[in-house]
Amino acid sequence: MANTKIFILLPDGVGLRNFAFTDFYKKGKSEGMDLVFLNNTPFDLAKMGFDEIRLKQNRLSFFSEVLKSARKEIELNCNIRKSKDIVYDSYRFPFSYTTIKSSVKSSIIRFLIQLFDSEKGLKTVRNLIEKKERKTNFYSESYELLKIQKPALVFCTNQRISLAIAPLLAAQDLEIPTATFIFSWDNLPKGTMVVETDYYFVWSSHMKKELLYYYPYITENQIVITGTPQFENHFQLDNIVDRETFFNQNGLDIHKEYICYSGDDITTSPYDPHYLSDLIKAVRILNKKGWHLGIIFRRCPVDFSSRFNTILEANSDIVTAIIPKWDKVGEGWNTILPTKEDSILQLNIITHTELVVNLGSSMVFDYVAHKKPCAYMNYNPGRKDHNWSVEKIYNYVHFRNMPTDAVVWLNSPDEIADKIEMILRDEAQEVVGNAQEWFEKINQHPAEESSKRIWAGIAKICKKEIC
Repeated sequence: MANTKIFILLPDGVGLRNFAFTDFYKKGKSEGMDLVFLNNTPFDLAKMGFDEIRLKQNRLSFFSEVLKSARKEIELNCNIRKSKDIVYDSYRFPFSYTTIKSSVKSSIIRFLIQLFDSEKGLKTVRNLIEKKERKTNFYSESYELLKIQKPALVFCTNQRISLAIAPLLAAQDLEIPTATFIFSWDNLPKGTMVVETDYYFVWSSHMKKELLYYYPYITENQIVITGTPQFENHFQLDNIVDRETFFNQNGLDIHKEYICYSGDDITTSPYDPHYLSDLIKAVRILNKKGWHLGIIFRRCPVDFSSRFNTILEANSDIVTAIIPKWDKVGEGWNTILPTKEDSILQLNIITHTELVVNLGSSMVFDYVAHKKPCAYMNYNPGRKDHNWSVEKIYNYVHFRNMPTDAVVWLNSPDEIADKIEMILRDEAQEVVGNAQEWFEKINQHPAEESSKRIWAGIAKICKKEIC
């Protein structure tokens, strides 16, 4: 009898959005797969109706953290030398010297970078990471578990969490196939590859090319193009509630049309409150011209700061904040749990708004899935920050394949009102078409069939049809 046991390794909570709250789990079950989450998070998946094996929470050792950080820095250096492009410097975080421990850590990382700063040295660091992880208790525990359970495949839900290394190495040492999913559209240029598996599931042909470019030790036959399940909820139309119900549930004015302002995290957009304030001013101008507009503010789910409070309180006649339905069970961003309810909430916010405004967010793809436009903030606020600028954001590698007019560019506060009005008059259809073209390049289409394609890829691996 064929082995149908598939272990879904969940090294952190963010993978739940793609692999628990979409059709992925249901489709696997319908195809006769025996799905078990290897759960290394603080979240109780059994209460949510999922089969799980709880792994013991582990902290990465000091030396493993150092090696991981050195690896990223060396990768970025190699990318600069290979591409002759200093954009990769913008993916670095400054070294910390605020405490004795952080100073020691930063000093060791910088020493390792000097010692191993080459493609050959990078390989040495990768080998040191594996050697170190094989000596951990977590590796031994994972090895014994997998030896008993004998799954057909261990599938890791993202490539960037170091705690996934040990169980994946244990599987490989037991000759159990392993795979990982590249989590986000911007991950590969950043040097976020931490795990090394037998197979890599990617969003698109474009991402496949990126993977081969940045990681030349990976071969074409190790890569499976599937798309990402994160957009599947936009095609589950049974989850849409009618306008009147949605407006009543969220305290919205039934006589208004709404614009969504989608917030970023504080690192990506430290001046997000400034941009929201500018949008509010533009809406007030338009309302004086006879429009009846409001703003729905959806903050970044991992942003629990108070930085918007003053603006929201002072403009409650214009802005309604709808809080994302994520569960916070720890202090780190990766201990914040997405929920199925939030996927439904996001779907309904998009359905009942005319457009989205933000700074460089992938929400452009969520909205174009509904044939609705996105406007990107594209100017620097009055305040100066030498470590941040809007030019830096839009120079990131993942924006370089973007058609020129896939969004409406808001290049100054003064033009926001006119451009929003242009969108509301339905004069942005060319922009929507360009955004759709971009979406199809970034993510394999049909977008609603990504889970189906992932399971087809898993089945081929289990049948040894991909080698």
